[in-house]
Amino acid sequence: MASRGGTARFADRNFPLLLVAPAILILLLVGVFPLAYLVVASFQGITMTDNDKSFQGLVNYIQLFHDPRLWTSLLHTVLFTAIALPLELLLGLALAQLFLDKMPGRSVFVGLLVLPVVVSPIVAGATWSLLLDNRFGPVNQILGWVFGREMPLLWTINPELVYPAIILAEVWQWTPFMFILLLAALASVDRSQMEAAAIDGAGYWRTFFRIVLPAIWPVMAVAVLIRGLDLFRIFDVVWALTQGGPGMRTETISIFTYIKGFQQFEISYTAAVAFLVILLLSGLVMAALRRVELSR
Repeated sequence: MASRGGTARFADRNFPLLLVAPAILILLLVGVFPLAYLVVASFQGITMTDNDKSFQGLVNYIQLFHDPRLWTSLLHTVLFTAIALPLELLLGLALAQLFLDKMPGRSVFVGLLVLPVVVSPIVAGATWSLLLDNRFGPVNQILGWVFGREMPLLWTINPELVYPAIILAEVWQWTPFMFILLLAALASVDRSQMEAAAIDGAGYWRTFFRIVLPAIWPVMAVAVLIRGLDLFRIFDVVWALTQGGPGMRTETISIFTYIKGFQQFEISYTAAVAFLVILLLSGLVMAALRRVELSR
């Protein structure tokens, strides 16, 4: 009887923990186990032809630090992120400002603008591949009408055009994501402060930088962080448009990892690359969150 009473008291004291325990266990299985297996595999020598699970030391990590293709793909990823992220932020903020005030058909236009976000990235990439086709794509035809001559531009083959093509597709799809978040943030700004600033003679830009921007900064920082992480693992659009080509000119870190792991089956080396990317992203996220906390 005493043991039953002790068990009942333990259950009562820890009832909230018992409720969340199954969810925590599932999260641990889904998150921690793959990460642990990834780390273990990175110290082994598993390839397509050799299932060597013995400890290999830091061989794979030494190899990746001397792999120029890896660092080139990482540079491509950073370049895509550095170009696309500011464009999406500025265009999203401009659209949010445009649709902040009520206008006829506002809800219809907002709904249409959000449509690209719900499209699968691989479908969006395939669609832009058709749009940019040098023979039958409407983009070249429209440019031909504008300039009065044929424009057989090889968007996905020409090294000078392939970056604009990928960034165009990426910005088209994800600018609405920034737009929705920033529209909600702008709608929550205290109007009385803006009206008081206008009465005091403050212009639009002064009001924006002194009142509006500090008010929406937390939401903007989260939006930039989410999109930055998403851009860092960009795969679908690039794969659908160029598959990392021409050559390896648009190969991102995700495409490099996919080719190494699922086409060349260098499992242990791929695990080392993936673990390196996880460490880089974790460091960037912690630094960004710390900066956000300090700016409050």
